[in-house]
Amino acid sequence: MNNPTDQEHKAQAPTSIGCMVITCSDTRTPETDTSGQLIRKLLEGKNHTIVTYHVVKDDPGQILFRIAQGTANDAIQAIIVNGGTGISRRDSTFEAVDGILEKRLSGFGEIFRVLTYQEIGSSAMMSRATAGIVKGRILFSVPGSENAVRLAMEKLILPELGHLVEELTK
Repeated sequence: MNNPTDQEHKAQAPTSIGCMVITCSDTRTPETDTSGQLIRKLLEGKNHTIVTYHVVKDDPGQILFRIAQGTANDAIQAIIVNGGTGISRRDSTFEAVDGILEKRLSGFGEIFRVLTYQEIGSSAMMSRATAGIVKGRILFSVPGSENAVRLAMEKLILPELGHLVEELTK
């Protein structure tokens, strides 16, 4: 049996992914959204394409509306949502996203919290970062802080993005 190694398997993955970036915040604007800007910069630095970018209120209706737009656009293969993953009264991104996931990638949130714990300690348990599949797209939902975005993007999302999209097409 000739099984490809992990590196060989990833080498077959697409190297440019069409992405939608959504920032969920009651206070940020496109001009002040440093986390959304960081996501975009990191994606573009790896030759991925930002098809659309939106800043929306931390409101399930607005979040779901933008995600639905993304899943209806054939140019979008991945959706990255940041913000609203905490436990405050206004944090509703997790509920909106979790309710539409067709398949969950539980390992994403688990690994994210372990890596976060290594950086900030026990408050990592308050993160409700999650990922999964919705209508043939990979969807990531991460906290809105720049440090959390950088960690998720550099350690988890960017190394696997092409591979995940490749797996979705099988």
